[in-house]
Amino acid sequence: MNTDIKKIEDLSLNAWPSHQMEVYDGWILRFSYFYTHRTNCVEHIGASILPLEEKIQYCEQMYRRWNTPCIFKISPVTDPALDGCLQERGYRIEHDIYVMTAELTYASLPAEPDMPDPGLRICAMPSVNDRWIDALFALKKSDNAIHRKIVPSMYAAIPKDEIALCIENPDGEIIATGLGIMDRDYVGVYAVHVHENYRRQGLGRIIVSRLLREGYRKGASHAYLQVVSDNAAAKALYRYLGFQIAYRCWFRVK
Repeated sequence: MNTDIKKIEDLSLNAWPSHQMEVYDGWILRFSYFYTHRTNCVEHIGASILPLEEKIQYCEQMYRRWNTPCIFKISPVTDPALDGCLQERGYRIEHDIYVMTAELTYASLPAEPDMPDPGLRICAMPSVNDRWIDALFALKKSDNAIHRKIVPSMYAAIPKDEIALCIENPDGEIIATGLGIMDRDYVGVYAVHVHENYRRQGLGRIIVSRLLREGYRKGASHAYLQVVSDNAAAKALYRYLGFQIAYRCWFRVK
């Protein structure tokens, strides 16, 4: 097993807690009313002794109880037999992602671009607050009442130092967000969203550049993020900022 991959998988679990979690024979069952695939899936975290079929059936039972799809995350640290077993049981790949990483040195840090409009300003805070979360829901165009109830507690449960950023327009409206999670020698890049009326102006680049610079200032020598595999524009941006694809993950859903 690649120790760097296992480390990043552990960091991502720390960075994004689920609403409920259960440890089961080397797996962790995560449940968040299907807020995201990552927070509502089964993940491998350690050695197992029970047969795969028995474990899969147990997970299906639990997710039926939670009234949400049964999802398994497949990564390089997962038992290779699991993916084939799930495929035979009718699970399809629904969400395919790349994990990208970058080394952070003084020389490699990207310069922070100028704002495209002098009326825009970037704001930093030590952790997310209610206004930041409300803006995130608005940017994602999400009005799910259950998610609005549980997601603040999920952010509050993050056990690591945070770098919460937003960009405001002249009216004080938040039009972009970004979140860095500090853990050991890494900064994880999360929640980069830009309002549809302000895209293709470099705001995503500004957010990620600031997160990398702040992460380095706080002691990070590496960065990681996750991107949907077919998001060509995002992958191009992250490569420009020094990220390279480290490995692939996918989610199987029945």
